[in-house]
Amino acid sequence: MKITSLRRAPLALALLCIASGLVLVACQPRTPHAANTAATAPAAAPTSGIDVAGMDKSVAPGDDFYAYANGHWQQATQIPADRASTGVFYTVFERAEKRLSDLMQSLQKENPAAGSNERKIVDYYAAFMNESAIESAGLTPLKPSLDAIDGIKDVSGLSRYLGGTLRADVDPINATNYYTENLFGLFVAAGLEDHSHNVGYLLQGGLGMPDREYYLSNDPAMVANRNAYKAYMVALLKQAGEADAEAKAKAIFDLEMKIAQAQANIIDTQNIHKANNPWPVAEFAQHAPGIDWAAYLDAAGLANQQTLVAWQPEAISKLSLLVASQPLQVWKDYLRFHAINHYATLLPKAYADLAFGFYGTQLSGTTAQRDRWKRALAATNRDLGDAVGQLYVRQYFPASSKAQVEDMVHNILNAFRDGVDGLTWMSPETKKMAKEKAENMHVNVGYPATWRNYATLEIKPDDALGNMMRADAFEFQHQRDKLGKAPDPNEWWMTPQTVNAVNLPVQNAMNFPAAILEAPFFDPKADAAANYGAIGAVIGHEISHGFDNLGAEFDAQGRLHNWWTPEDAAHFKAAADRL
Repeated sequence: MKITSLRRAPLALALLCIASGLVLVACQPRTPHAANTAATAPAAAPTSGIDVAGMDKSVAPGDDFYAYANGHWQQATQIPADRASTGVFYTVFERAEKRLSDLMQSLQKENPAAGSNERKIVDYYAAFMNESAIESAGLTPLKPSLDAIDGIKDVSGLSRYLGGTLRADVDPINATNYYTENLFGLFVAAGLEDHSHNVGYLLQGGLGMPDREYYLSNDPAMVANRNAYKAYMVALLKQAGEADAEAKAKAIFDLEMKIAQAQANIIDTQNIHKANNPWPVAEFAQHAPGIDWAAYLDAAGLANQQTLVAWQPEAISKLSLLVASQPLQVWKDYLRFHAINHYATLLPKAYADLAFGFYGTQLSGTTAQRDRWKRALAATNRDLGDAVGQLYVRQYFPASSKAQVEDMVHNILNAFRDGVDGLTWMSPETKKMAKEKAENMHVNVGYPATWRNYATLEIKPDDALGNMMRADAFEFQHQRDKLGKAPDPNEWWMTPQTVNAVNLPVQNAMNFPAAILEAPFFDPKADAAANYGAIGAVIGHEISHGFDNLGAEFDAQGRLHNWWTPEDAAHFKAAADRL
Protein backbone atom coordinates (compact mmCIF):
# COMPACT_ATOMS: atom_id res chain seq x y z
CA MET A 1 0.00 0.00 0.00
CA LYS A 2 1.03 3.60 -0.31
CA ILE A 3 3.18 4.68 2.59
CA THR A 4 1.56 7.06 5.02
CA SER A 5 2.89 5.97 8.38
CA LEU A 6 6.27 7.67 7.94
CA ARG A 7 4.92 11.10 6.99
CA ARG A 8 4.71 12.43 10.53
CA ALA A 9 8.36 13.22 11.19
CA PRO A 10 11.87 12.80 9.82
CA LEU A 11 13.64 9.52 10.45
CA ALA A 12 15.74 11.23 13.08
CA LEU A 13 16.77 8.08 14.87
CA ALA A 14 17.18 5.08 12.64
CA LEU A 15 16.27 2.35 15.12
CA LEU A 16 13.24 0.93 13.36
CA CYS A 17 12.02 -2.63 12.97
CA ILE A 18 9.24 -3.90 10.75
CA ALA A 19 6.38 -5.67 12.47
CA SER A 20 4.22 -7.70 10.14
CA GLY A 21 1.31 -9.96 10.92
CA LEU A 22 3.65 -12.85 10.23
CA VAL A 23 7.01 -12.20 11.83
CA LEU A 24 9.14 -9.52 13.47
CA VAL A 25 12.24 -8.81 11.43
CA ALA A 26 15.31 -6.95 12.65
CA CYS A 27 16.30 -4.51 9.93
CA GLN A 28 20.00 -5.18 9.67
CA PRO A 29 22.36 -6.57 7.03
CA ARG A 30 24.28 -9.75 7.38
CA THR A 31 27.82 -8.71 8.29
CA PRO A 32 31.06 -10.57 8.82
CA HIS A 33 32.32 -11.38 12.30
CA ALA A 34 33.53 -8.32 14.18
CA ALA A 35 37.14 -9.46 14.16
CA ASN A 36 37.15 -9.77 10.37
CA THR A 37 35.38 -6.42 9.99
CA ALA A 38 37.98 -4.66 12.11
CA ALA A 39 40.80 -6.07 10.02
CA THR A 40 39.43 -4.55 6.84
CA ALA A 41 37.86 -1.37 8.24
CA PRO A 42 38.14 1.65 5.92
CA ALA A 43 40.33 4.52 6.94
CA ALA A 44 37.48 7.04 6.91
CA ALA A 45 34.22 6.28 8.71
CA PRO A 46 31.01 6.90 6.75
CA THR A 47 28.60 9.62 7.76
CA SER A 48 26.10 8.50 10.37
CA GLY A 49 22.99 9.40 8.36
CA ILE A 50 21.12 10.29 11.56
CA ASP A 51 19.57 13.72 12.15
CA VAL A 52 20.92 14.31 15.64
CA ALA A 53 19.80 17.96 15.56
CA GLY A 54 16.18 16.84 15.32
CA MET A 55 16.35 14.91 18.59
CA ASP A 56 15.29 16.23 21.98
CA LYS A 57 17.65 14.59 24.44
CA SER A 58 15.97 16.32 27.38
CA VAL A 59 13.22 13.70 27.02
CA ALA A 60 13.91 10.21 28.33
CA PRO A 61 13.48 7.78 25.41
CA GLY A 62 11.65 5.37 27.71
CA ASP A 63 9.08 8.05 28.55
CA ASP A 64 8.34 9.31 25.03
CA PHE A 65 10.49 7.89 22.29
CA TYR A 66 8.79 9.92 19.58
CA ALA A 67 9.58 13.20 21.35
CA TYR A 68 13.12 11.99 22.10
CA ALA A 69 13.76 11.13 18.47
CA ASN A 70 11.94 14.05 16.80
CA GLY A 71 11.15 16.67 19.44
CA HIS A 72 13.40 19.52 18.25
CA TRP A 73 12.39 18.91 14.64
CA GLN A 74 8.72 19.06 15.53
CA GLN A 75 9.14 22.26 17.55
CA ALA A 76 11.02 24.00 14.74
CA THR A 77 8.89 22.82 11.82
CA GLN A 78 5.84 24.50 10.31
CA ILE A 79 3.52 23.02 7.71
CA PRO A 80 3.86 25.08 4.50
CA ALA A 81 0.72 27.00 3.50
CA ASP A 82 0.40 25.01 0.27
CA ARG A 83 0.66 21.61 1.97
CA ALA A 84 -1.69 19.61 4.17
CA SER A 85 1.17 17.96 6.07
CA THR A 86 4.94 17.90 6.22
CA GLY A 87 7.73 15.54 7.17
CA VAL A 88 10.63 13.66 5.67
CA PHE A 89 8.58 12.73 2.60
CA TYR A 90 8.01 16.41 1.87
CA THR A 91 11.72 17.18 2.32
CA VAL A 92 12.67 14.51 -0.20
CA PHE A 93 9.80 15.54 -2.50
CA GLU A 94 11.05 19.15 -2.51
CA ARG A 95 14.49 17.96 -3.59
CA ALA A 96 12.99 15.94 -6.45
CA GLU A 97 10.80 18.88 -7.45
CA LYS A 98 13.81 21.21 -7.56
CA ARG A 99 15.69 18.73 -9.72
CA LEU A 100 12.75 18.45 -12.10
CA SER A 101 12.60 22.23 -12.35
CA ASP A 102 16.29 22.33 -13.21
CA LEU A 103 15.76 19.65 -15.87
CA MET A 104 12.87 21.64 -17.34
CA GLN A 105 14.92 24.82 -17.56
CA SER A 106 17.74 22.93 -19.28
CA LEU A 107 15.33 21.39 -21.79
CA GLN A 108 13.83 24.78 -22.60
CA LYS A 109 17.29 26.15 -23.42
CA GLU A 110 18.11 23.16 -25.63
CA ASN A 111 15.02 23.63 -27.86
CA PRO A 112 14.42 19.87 -28.43
CA ALA A 113 13.54 18.40 -31.81
CA ALA A 114 9.90 18.19 -32.85
CA GLY A 115 8.28 14.87 -31.96
CA SER A 116 10.86 13.94 -29.33
CA ASN A 117 9.92 13.14 -25.75
CA GLU A 118 11.88 16.19 -24.68
CA ARG A 119 9.81 18.40 -27.01
CA LYS A 120 6.58 16.95 -25.64
CA ILE A 121 7.74 17.68 -22.08
CA VAL A 122 8.65 21.28 -22.93
CA ASP A 123 5.41 21.90 -24.83
CA TYR A 124 3.21 20.35 -22.15
CA TYR A 125 4.82 22.47 -19.46
CA ALA A 126 4.70 25.62 -21.60
CA ALA A 127 0.99 25.16 -22.34
CA PHE A 128 0.22 24.78 -18.63
CA MET A 129 2.20 27.93 -17.84
CA ASN A 130 0.52 29.98 -20.58
CA GLU A 131 -2.15 31.57 -18.41
CA SER A 132 -3.11 34.21 -20.97
CA ALA A 133 -3.95 31.56 -23.56
CA ILE A 134 -5.98 29.64 -20.99
CA GLU A 135 -7.89 32.79 -20.03
CA SER A 136 -8.58 33.61 -23.68
CA ALA A 137 -9.82 30.09 -24.43
CA GLY A 138 -12.37 30.05 -21.61
CA LEU A 139 -14.58 26.98 -21.90
CA THR A 140 -13.89 26.56 -25.62
CA PRO A 141 -11.60 23.50 -25.19
CA LEU A 142 -14.49 21.75 -23.44
CA LYS A 143 -17.04 22.62 -26.12
CA PRO A 144 -16.90 19.23 -27.92
CA SER A 145 -17.61 17.44 -24.63
CA LEU A 146 -20.36 19.85 -23.61
CA ASP A 147 -21.96 19.63 -27.06
CA ALA A 148 -21.89 15.83 -26.86
CA ILE A 149 -23.67 15.99 -23.50
CA ASP A 150 -26.28 18.37 -24.90
CA GLY A 151 -26.88 15.90 -27.72
CA ILE A 152 -27.85 13.00 -25.44
CA LYS A 153 -31.47 12.11 -26.25
CA ASP A 154 -32.16 8.83 -24.41
CA VAL A 155 -30.71 6.13 -22.16
CA SER A 156 -28.89 4.59 -25.10
CA GLY A 157 -27.20 7.91 -25.86
CA LEU A 158 -26.40 8.39 -22.18
CA SER A 159 -24.90 4.90 -22.03
CA ARG A 160 -22.79 5.60 -25.10
CA TYR A 161 -21.47 8.83 -23.60
CA LEU A 162 -20.66 7.12 -20.30
CA GLY A 163 -18.82 4.36 -22.15
CA GLY A 164 -16.93 6.85 -24.29
CA THR A 165 -15.65 8.61 -21.18
CA LEU A 166 -14.59 5.43 -19.36
CA ARG A 167 -10.97 5.89 -18.29
CA ALA A 168 -8.19 3.94 -16.62
CA ASP A 169 -8.51 3.67 -12.87
CA VAL A 170 -5.99 3.03 -10.12
CA ASP A 171 -5.13 -0.27 -8.47
CA PRO A 172 -8.04 -0.92 -6.03
CA ILE A 173 -5.88 -3.27 -3.96
CA ASN A 174 -3.32 -0.60 -3.11
CA ALA A 175 -5.45 2.54 -3.11
CA THR A 176 -7.19 3.07 0.21
CA ASN A 177 -8.96 6.17 -1.08
CA TYR A 178 -9.39 5.99 -4.83
CA TYR A 179 -12.25 7.45 -6.80
CA THR A 180 -13.20 8.50 -10.28
CA GLU A 181 -15.74 11.10 -11.35
CA ASN A 182 -16.75 8.80 -14.21
CA LEU A 183 -19.54 6.39 -13.30
CA PHE A 184 -17.11 3.47 -13.68
CA GLY A 185 -13.37 3.05 -14.00
CA LEU A 186 -11.29 0.32 -15.67
CA PHE A 187 -8.30 -1.34 -13.99
CA VAL A 188 -6.25 -3.78 -16.09
CA ALA A 189 -4.09 -6.47 -14.48
CA ALA A 190 -3.55 -10.22 -14.35
CA GLY A 191 -6.54 -12.39 -13.54
CA LEU A 192 -6.87 -13.09 -9.84
CA GLU A 193 -6.76 -16.85 -10.35
CA ASP A 194 -5.75 -17.31 -13.99
CA HIS A 195 -2.45 -15.45 -14.43
CA SER A 196 -2.00 -16.33 -18.08
CA HIS A 197 -3.48 -13.06 -19.35
CA ASN A 198 -4.58 -9.59 -18.28
CA VAL A 199 -8.25 -8.89 -17.66
CA GLY A 200 -10.32 -5.77 -17.18
CA TYR A 201 -11.79 -4.96 -13.76
CA LEU A 202 -14.78 -2.63 -13.74
CA LEU A 203 -14.82 -0.38 -10.65
CA GLN A 204 -17.47 1.82 -9.07
CA GLY A 205 -17.18 5.60 -9.42
CA GLY A 206 -19.29 8.67 -10.04
CA LEU A 207 -18.54 10.88 -7.03
CA GLY A 208 -17.06 14.35 -6.83
CA MET A 209 -15.87 13.87 -3.25
CA PRO A 210 -13.25 11.26 -2.30
CA ASP A 211 -15.42 8.54 -0.77
CA ARG A 212 -19.00 7.50 -0.09
CA GLU A 213 -18.56 8.36 3.60
CA TYR A 214 -18.24 12.03 2.65
CA TYR A 215 -21.90 11.75 1.65
CA LEU A 216 -23.22 9.32 4.25
CA SER A 217 -21.34 10.00 7.47
CA ASN A 218 -22.94 12.13 10.19
CA ASP A 219 -19.57 13.25 11.49
CA PRO A 220 -19.64 17.09 11.80
CA ALA A 221 -16.60 17.44 9.53
CA MET A 222 -18.35 15.42 6.81
CA VAL A 223 -21.51 17.47 7.18
CA ALA A 224 -19.39 20.61 6.69
CA ASN A 225 -17.77 19.06 3.63
CA ARG A 226 -21.16 18.32 2.11
CA ASN A 227 -22.36 21.86 2.65
CA ALA A 228 -19.17 23.25 1.15
CA TYR A 229 -19.47 20.91 -1.83
CA LYS A 230 -23.02 22.06 -2.54
CA ALA A 231 -21.90 25.70 -2.41
CA TYR A 232 -18.98 24.88 -4.71
CA MET A 233 -21.31 23.22 -7.20
CA VAL A 234 -23.48 26.32 -7.35
CA ALA A 235 -20.46 28.62 -7.74
CA LEU A 236 -18.87 26.55 -10.50
CA LEU A 237 -22.13 26.29 -12.47
CA LYS A 238 -22.70 30.04 -12.15
CA GLN A 239 -19.16 30.70 -13.33
CA ALA A 240 -19.91 28.56 -16.39
CA GLY A 241 -23.01 30.65 -17.09
CA GLU A 242 -25.52 27.92 -16.27
CA ALA A 243 -29.09 29.07 -15.68
CA ASP A 244 -30.83 27.91 -12.50
CA ALA A 245 -27.50 26.97 -10.95
CA GLU A 246 -28.94 26.42 -7.47
CA ALA A 247 -31.65 24.04 -8.66
CA LYS A 248 -29.23 22.14 -10.90
CA ALA A 249 -26.64 21.85 -8.11
CA LYS A 250 -29.26 20.43 -5.76
CA ALA A 251 -30.38 17.85 -8.32
CA ILE A 252 -26.76 16.90 -9.10
CA PHE A 253 -25.93 16.48 -5.43
CA ASP A 254 -29.06 14.38 -4.87
CA LEU A 255 -27.96 12.13 -7.73
CA GLU A 256 -24.48 11.80 -6.23
CA MET A 257 -26.08 10.91 -2.90
CA LYS A 258 -27.89 8.05 -4.64
CA ILE A 259 -24.59 7.00 -6.23
CA ALA A 260 -22.88 7.03 -2.83
CA GLN A 261 -25.68 4.93 -1.34
CA ALA A 262 -25.26 2.43 -4.18
CA GLN A 263 -21.50 2.10 -3.73
CA ALA A 264 -19.74 -0.62 -1.74
CA ASN A 265 -17.88 0.56 1.34
CA ILE A 266 -14.10 0.48 1.66
CA ILE A 267 -14.13 -2.74 3.74
CA ASP A 268 -16.03 -4.67 1.09
CA THR A 269 -14.00 -3.07 -1.70
CA GLN A 270 -10.76 -4.36 -0.20
CA ASN A 271 -12.14 -7.86 0.39
CA ILE A 272 -10.46 -9.54 -2.55
CA HIS A 273 -12.84 -12.52 -2.47
CA LYS A 274 -15.83 -10.23 -2.99
CA ALA A 275 -14.03 -8.71 -6.00
CA ASN A 276 -13.54 -11.93 -7.95
CA ASN A 277 -16.66 -11.79 -10.13
CA PRO A 278 -15.99 -12.56 -13.79
CA TRP A 279 -19.02 -11.52 -15.83
CA PRO A 280 -19.32 -12.59 -19.47
CA VAL A 281 -19.77 -9.40 -21.46
CA ALA A 282 -22.84 -10.91 -23.11
CA GLU A 283 -24.48 -11.21 -19.66
CA PHE A 284 -23.92 -7.64 -18.41
CA ALA A 285 -27.47 -6.64 -19.29
CA GLN A 286 -28.71 -9.55 -17.19
CA HIS A 287 -26.46 -8.81 -14.20
CA ALA A 288 -26.84 -5.02 -14.31
CA PRO A 289 -29.98 -3.88 -16.14
CA GLY A 290 -30.50 -0.17 -16.77
CA ILE A 291 -27.49 0.74 -18.88
CA ASP A 292 -27.55 -0.07 -22.57
CA TRP A 293 -24.44 -2.22 -22.25
CA ALA A 294 -24.08 -2.82 -25.98
CA ALA A 295 -23.79 0.93 -26.53
CA TYR A 296 -21.60 1.43 -23.44
CA LEU A 297 -19.07 -1.29 -24.25
CA ASP A 298 -18.91 -0.35 -27.91
CA ALA A 299 -18.10 3.27 -27.03
CA ALA A 300 -15.55 2.10 -24.45
CA GLY A 301 -13.77 -0.11 -26.98
CA LEU A 302 -14.51 -3.22 -24.91
CA ALA A 303 -17.17 -4.92 -27.02
CA ASN A 304 -14.64 -7.52 -28.20
CA GLN A 305 -13.86 -8.71 -24.65
CA GLN A 306 -15.29 -12.03 -23.61
CA THR A 307 -15.26 -11.26 -19.86
CA LEU A 308 -14.88 -8.32 -17.49
CA VAL A 309 -14.53 -8.65 -13.72
CA ALA A 310 -17.10 -6.76 -11.65
CA TRP A 311 -15.06 -5.62 -8.63
CA GLN A 312 -18.12 -4.38 -6.73
CA PRO A 313 -20.94 -6.38 -8.36
CA GLU A 314 -23.85 -5.12 -6.25
CA ALA A 315 -22.71 -1.52 -6.67
CA ILE A 316 -22.36 -1.90 -10.43
CA SER A 317 -25.88 -3.31 -10.62
CA LYS A 318 -27.31 -0.48 -8.49
CA LEU A 319 -25.44 2.21 -10.43
CA SER A 320 -26.72 0.77 -13.69
CA LEU A 321 -30.29 1.00 -12.42
CA LEU A 322 -29.75 4.70 -11.68
CA VAL A 323 -28.88 5.34 -15.34
CA ALA A 324 -32.40 4.32 -16.35
CA SER A 325 -34.36 5.45 -13.29
CA GLN A 326 -33.06 9.02 -12.80
CA PRO A 327 -34.23 11.90 -15.02
CA LEU A 328 -32.18 12.26 -18.19
CA GLN A 329 -31.81 16.02 -17.73
CA VAL A 330 -30.32 15.53 -14.26
CA TRP A 331 -27.77 13.14 -15.74
CA LYS A 332 -26.89 15.71 -18.40
CA ASP A 333 -26.47 18.45 -15.81
CA TYR A 334 -24.37 16.05 -13.72
CA LEU A 335 -22.14 15.30 -16.70
CA ARG A 336 -21.72 19.00 -17.54
CA PHE A 337 -20.71 19.80 -13.98
CA HIS A 338 -18.15 16.99 -13.86
CA ALA A 339 -16.73 17.82 -17.26
CA ILE A 340 -15.97 21.33 -15.96
CA ASN A 341 -14.94 20.19 -12.50
CA HIS A 342 -12.52 17.52 -13.72
CA TYR A 343 -10.51 20.01 -15.78
CA ALA A 344 -11.05 23.11 -13.64
CA THR A 345 -7.33 23.50 -12.91
CA LEU A 346 -6.73 24.06 -16.65
CA LEU A 347 -9.59 26.48 -17.13
CA PRO A 348 -9.38 30.23 -16.47
CA LYS A 349 -8.26 31.34 -13.01
CA ALA A 350 -11.78 31.85 -11.69
CA TYR A 351 -12.52 28.13 -12.18
CA ALA A 352 -9.17 26.99 -10.81
CA ASP A 353 -9.57 29.18 -7.72
CA LEU A 354 -13.04 27.79 -7.01
CA ALA A 355 -11.74 24.23 -7.31
CA PHE A 356 -8.82 24.96 -5.00
CA GLY A 357 -11.13 26.56 -2.45
CA PHE A 358 -13.04 23.30 -2.13
CA TYR A 359 -10.53 20.52 -2.86
CA GLY A 360 -7.51 22.35 -1.48
CA THR A 361 -8.72 24.38 1.48
CA GLN A 362 -11.96 22.67 2.52
CA LEU A 363 -10.94 19.03 2.05
CA SER A 364 -7.17 19.22 2.62
CA GLY A 365 -6.69 22.26 4.82
CA THR A 366 -4.18 24.00 2.57
CA THR A 367 -4.52 27.79 2.64
CA ALA A 368 -2.48 28.69 -0.44
CA GLN A 369 -2.28 27.23 -3.92
CA ARG A 370 1.06 25.82 -4.95
CA ASP A 371 3.06 28.01 -7.31
CA ARG A 372 1.94 27.55 -10.88
CA TRP A 373 5.32 26.18 -11.99
CA LYS A 374 4.99 23.46 -9.35
CA ARG A 375 1.51 22.56 -10.57
CA ALA A 376 2.82 22.53 -14.13
CA LEU A 377 5.59 20.12 -13.16
CA ALA A 378 3.09 17.86 -11.36
CA ALA A 379 0.80 17.78 -14.41
CA THR A 380 3.72 17.06 -16.74
CA ASN A 381 4.81 14.24 -14.43
CA ARG A 382 1.30 12.85 -14.43
CA ASP A 383 0.92 12.67 -18.18
CA LEU A 384 4.51 12.16 -19.39
CA GLY A 385 5.82 10.33 -16.36
CA ASP A 386 8.18 7.88 -18.04
CA ALA A 387 9.57 10.51 -20.41
CA VAL A 388 10.42 12.76 -17.45
CA GLY A 389 11.60 9.75 -15.44
CA GLN A 390 14.18 8.77 -18.04
CA LEU A 391 15.77 12.18 -17.76
CA TYR A 392 15.58 12.13 -13.97
CA VAL A 393 17.38 8.82 -13.44
CA ARG A 394 19.97 9.62 -16.10
CA GLN A 395 20.90 12.73 -14.16
CA TYR A 396 20.31 11.80 -10.52
CA PHE A 397 20.27 8.04 -9.94
CA PRO A 398 23.55 6.20 -10.55
CA ALA A 399 23.71 2.48 -11.25
CA SER A 400 25.74 2.06 -8.06
CA SER A 401 22.82 3.25 -5.93
CA LYS A 402 20.44 0.89 -7.73
CA ALA A 403 22.76 -2.05 -7.05
CA GLN A 404 23.24 -1.06 -3.40
CA VAL A 405 19.50 -0.84 -2.71
CA GLU A 406 18.84 -4.10 -4.55
CA ASP A 407 21.35 -5.78 -2.23
CA MET A 408 19.57 -4.27 0.79
CA VAL A 409 16.20 -5.57 -0.38
CA HIS A 410 17.57 -9.06 -0.87
CA ASN A 411 19.28 -8.99 2.53
CA ILE A 412 16.04 -8.01 4.24
CA LEU A 413 14.14 -10.70 2.32
CA ASN A 414 16.76 -13.21 3.50
CA ALA A 415 16.24 -12.05 7.08
CA PHE A 416 12.50 -12.39 6.60
CA ARG A 417 12.87 -15.99 5.46
CA ASP A 418 15.12 -16.72 8.44
CA GLY A 419 12.43 -15.25 10.70
CA VAL A 420 9.84 -17.55 9.19
CA ASP A 421 12.01 -20.55 10.08
CA GLY A 422 12.01 -19.40 13.70
CA LEU A 423 8.24 -19.25 14.10
CA THR A 424 6.88 -21.80 16.56
CA TRP A 425 3.22 -21.56 15.61
CA MET A 426 3.51 -22.08 11.84
CA SER A 427 3.53 -25.53 10.25
CA PRO A 428 6.36 -26.64 7.93
CA GLU A 429 3.95 -26.68 4.96
CA THR A 430 2.97 -23.02 5.39
CA LYS A 431 6.56 -22.00 6.16
CA LYS A 432 7.68 -23.50 2.86
CA MET A 433 5.10 -21.50 0.92
CA ALA A 434 5.84 -18.26 2.80
CA LYS A 435 9.56 -18.56 2.08
CA GLU A 436 8.83 -19.38 -1.55
CA LYS A 437 6.74 -16.22 -1.83
CA ALA A 438 9.51 -14.07 -0.31
CA GLU A 439 12.10 -15.69 -2.55
CA ASN A 440 10.03 -15.01 -5.68
CA MET A 441 9.17 -11.37 -4.99
CA HIS A 442 10.07 -9.23 -8.00
CA VAL A 443 12.33 -6.45 -6.74
CA ASN A 444 12.13 -3.35 -8.94
CA VAL A 445 14.46 -0.55 -7.88
CA GLY A 446 14.83 2.92 -9.35
CA TYR A 447 13.15 2.66 -12.74
CA PRO A 448 11.49 0.20 -15.13
CA ALA A 449 13.44 -1.97 -17.54
CA THR A 450 11.13 -0.87 -20.38
CA TRP A 451 10.02 2.74 -20.85
CA ARG A 452 6.65 3.90 -22.15
CA ASN A 453 6.48 5.04 -25.78
CA TYR A 454 4.74 8.41 -26.21
CA ALA A 455 5.09 8.62 -30.01
CA THR A 456 1.33 8.65 -30.62
CA LEU A 457 0.50 11.19 -27.88
CA GLU A 458 -0.05 14.61 -29.40
CA ILE A 459 1.13 17.51 -27.23
CA LYS A 460 0.59 21.11 -28.30
CA PRO A 461 2.39 24.16 -26.83
CA ASP A 462 -0.84 26.20 -26.73
CA ASP A 463 -3.53 23.70 -25.65
CA ALA A 464 -3.15 22.87 -21.95
CA LEU A 465 -6.58 21.34 -21.43
CA GLY A 466 -6.46 19.46 -24.71
CA ASN A 467 -3.08 18.01 -23.75
CA MET A 468 -4.52 16.59 -20.54
CA MET A 469 -7.59 15.21 -22.30
CA ARG A 470 -5.44 13.52 -24.94
CA ALA A 471 -3.16 12.18 -22.20
CA ASP A 472 -6.17 10.71 -20.37
CA ALA A 473 -7.28 8.97 -23.57
CA PHE A 474 -3.69 7.83 -24.27
CA GLU A 475 -3.41 6.23 -20.83
CA PHE A 476 -6.76 4.50 -21.29
CA GLN A 477 -5.62 3.12 -24.64
CA HIS A 478 -2.36 1.94 -23.06
CA GLN A 479 -4.27 0.01 -20.40
CA ARG A 480 -6.81 -1.32 -22.88
CA ASP A 481 -3.99 -2.59 -25.13
CA LYS A 482 -2.83 -4.87 -22.30
CA LEU A 483 -6.11 -6.80 -22.25
CA GLY A 484 -5.68 -10.46 -23.18
CA LYS A 485 -1.88 -10.25 -23.15
CA ALA A 486 0.46 -12.02 -20.75
CA PRO A 487 1.09 -9.89 -17.65
CA ASP A 488 4.49 -8.26 -17.19
CA PRO A 489 5.71 -9.14 -13.67
CA ASN A 490 8.08 -6.18 -13.82
CA GLU A 491 5.45 -3.61 -14.77
CA TRP A 492 5.77 -0.40 -12.78
CA TRP A 493 2.85 1.44 -11.19
CA MET A 494 4.87 4.50 -10.15
CA THR A 495 7.20 6.82 -12.00
CA PRO A 496 10.90 6.99 -11.02
CA GLN A 497 10.45 10.56 -9.75
CA THR A 498 7.75 9.53 -7.26
CA VAL A 499 8.63 9.76 -3.56
CA ASN A 500 6.86 6.60 -2.46
CA ALA A 501 6.99 2.81 -2.72
CA VAL A 502 4.47 0.04 -3.28
CA ASN A 503 3.82 -3.68 -2.93
CA LEU A 504 1.81 -5.23 -5.77
CA PRO A 505 0.14 -8.47 -4.58
CA VAL A 506 -1.14 -9.49 -8.02
CA GLN A 507 2.45 -9.36 -9.35
CA ASN A 508 4.16 -10.41 -6.10
CA ALA A 509 6.38 -7.42 -6.75
CA MET A 510 7.65 -4.24 -5.16
CA ASN A 511 8.51 -0.84 -6.71
CA PHE A 512 11.07 1.45 -5.06
CA PRO A 513 11.31 4.57 -7.26
CA ALA A 514 14.56 6.49 -7.61
CA ALA A 515 13.23 9.66 -5.97
CA ILE A 516 12.64 8.00 -2.59
CA LEU A 517 16.16 6.57 -2.62
CA GLU A 518 17.59 9.83 -1.31
CA ALA A 519 18.81 11.05 2.07
CA PRO A 520 17.57 10.76 4.73
CA PHE A 521 15.90 7.58 3.44
CA PHE A 522 19.01 6.38 1.63
CA ASP A 523 22.51 7.82 1.38
CA PRO A 524 25.14 5.71 -0.40
CA LYS A 525 27.80 7.39 1.78
CA ALA A 526 25.98 6.85 5.08
CA ASP A 527 26.62 4.16 7.65
CA ALA A 528 24.84 0.93 6.74
CA ALA A 529 22.93 0.96 10.03
CA ALA A 530 21.34 4.30 9.13
CA ASN A 531 20.33 3.09 5.65
CA TYR A 532 18.85 -0.13 7.01
CA GLY A 533 16.97 1.83 9.66
CA ALA A 534 15.65 4.38 7.16
CA ILE A 535 15.04 2.99 3.65
CA GLY A 536 15.30 -0.46 5.23
CA ALA A 537 12.17 0.38 7.21
CA VAL A 538 10.39 1.30 3.99
CA ILE A 539 11.62 -1.90 2.32
CA GLY A 540 10.45 -4.02 5.26
CA HIS A 541 7.15 -2.16 5.27
CA GLU A 542 6.54 -3.13 1.65
CA ILE A 543 7.68 -6.73 2.18
CA SER A 544 5.25 -7.01 5.08
CA HIS A 545 2.38 -6.05 2.78
CA GLY A 546 3.01 -9.28 0.89
CA PHE A 547 2.07 -11.11 4.09
CA ASP A 548 -0.53 -8.89 5.74
CA ASN A 549 -4.24 -9.70 5.87
CA LEU A 550 -4.56 -8.87 2.15
CA GLY A 551 -1.17 -9.91 0.78
CA ALA A 552 -1.39 -13.29 2.49
CA GLU A 553 -4.26 -14.16 0.14
CA PHE A 554 -1.83 -14.26 -2.82
CA ASP A 555 0.80 -16.89 -3.54
CA ALA A 556 4.34 -16.72 -4.90
CA GLN A 557 3.05 -16.19 -8.45
CA GLY A 558 0.61 -13.45 -7.40
CA ARG A 559 -2.45 -15.68 -7.78
CA LEU A 560 -5.42 -15.52 -5.42
CA HIS A 561 -4.73 -18.85 -3.77
CA ASN A 562 -4.99 -20.13 -0.19
CA TRP A 563 -1.53 -21.49 0.62
CA TRP A 564 -2.16 -21.75 4.39
CA THR A 565 -3.09 -24.84 6.39
CA PRO A 566 -6.47 -24.35 8.12
CA GLU A 567 -4.77 -24.26 11.56
CA ASP A 568 -2.19 -21.67 10.52
CA ALA A 569 -4.84 -19.54 8.82
CA ALA A 570 -6.95 -19.57 11.98
CA HIS A 571 -3.97 -18.56 14.13
CA PHE A 572 -3.04 -15.77 11.72
CA LYS A 573 -6.61 -14.42 11.61
CA ALA A 574 -6.91 -14.45 15.39
CA ALA A 575 -3.63 -12.56 15.76
CA ALA A 576 -4.63 -10.04 13.09
CA ASP A 577 -8.02 -9.50 14.71
CA ARG A 578 -6.35 -8.73 18.04
CA LEU A 579 -4.02 -6.27 16.30
